[in-house]
Amino acid sequence: MQPDKDTENWLALSLVPGLGNDSCRKLLLTFKEPQKIFCATHSELSRVVPSKIARQIAQGVERSAILPALQWLEGEQNHLVTLADEDYPKALLQISDPPLVLYVKGRRELLNSPALAIVGSRNATPQGIANAESFARNLSDAGLTVLSGLAVGIDAAAHRGGLKGAASSVAVLGTGLDIVYPARNRDLAHMLADNGALVSEFPLGTPAIASNFPRRNRVISGMARGCLVVEAAVSSGSLITARLALEQGREVFAIPGSIHSPLSKGCHALIKQGAKLAESAQDILEEIGWQKAPETIQAAGTDEDASPLLDHLGFDPCNIDTLCTRSQLSPDAVMAILLKLELAGRVAALPGGMFQRLH
Repeated sequence: MQPDKDTENWLALSLVPGLGNDSCRKLLLTFKEPQKIFCATHSELSRVVPSKIARQIAQGVERSAILPALQWLEGEQNHLVTLADEDYPKALLQISDPPLVLYVKGRRELLNSPALAIVGSRNATPQGIANAESFARNLSDAGLTVLSGLAVGIDAAAHRGGLKGAASSVAVLGTGLDIVYPARNRDLAHMLADNGALVSEFPLGTPAIASNFPRRNRVISGMARGCLVVEAAVSSGSLITARLALEQGREVFAIPGSIHSPLSKGCHALIKQGAKLAESAQDILEEIGWQKAPETIQAAGTDEDASPLLDHLGFDPCNIDTLCTRSQLSPDAVMAILLKLELAGRVAALPGGMFQRLH
């Protein structure tokens, strides 16, 4: 897009050092639009914001500060969406602290698509990865855009699943849109930019700062109708997103797991606190009253023709010795079967000589 004067004023307002969202909204309520804010005197401004900030605003737009963003906006599929724009996400207007502006790369129309957030552990298990991708694809095919935070693990799997479905996926970043974090998700970020969208409230050049990610999380939950936690330890940042979703009046869902897995503890805690237990995407669609639900949507699957060894393996991580005891097979026989199952994508090898069933 070619930036206009109004866009320049919104950018300049968002980049005033020390001026937070609350103060910006107070200024907008008083002066109605950014142009009038920058035309106001120091005396007028200091009635709304501290004198130091009022002085910075009264000095006018520092073009060198906004030039990098103006140049970025000239790029294909790069957008700045402001609180005054008609296509600013309507769901975000319902939260207590909506961002003043959103940098968007990709399909701008997805900002107001019905959406569901999927979050979880960065150190996810193979089963968690499979569940996240399966749920995301089914929800996307049902018409819900999948939101997540582009982290490794569950987030990345959710984006992949969402992109494979009909309603695509949107990643909300905790950095500027000119930085891909983590770098290993660069290819996924390009796929999202081409077929979904990348969104951030943070100015270009903003690096990965720990305090920015909880702020990012409120946007993920705020744009969604509900939030699904796939895997999470009790100290997981995903539980912050779930808490924010509850505070924002969104539905919270959690997938149960093994009682022995640390990555199930957070989900089980959420369920104890009232989150909806989700065994399939259909559970979520029915709970939110979604009318476009396909008749049969399953979690990462079941297979009646699976090897008998899968029955002995169960769904908890298991080692070779235990499998030998359960199946009454020799170690060589068990290893041979596990290799075939792993090549078929039915079993994953875990650190420490453990194996886990995927389907």
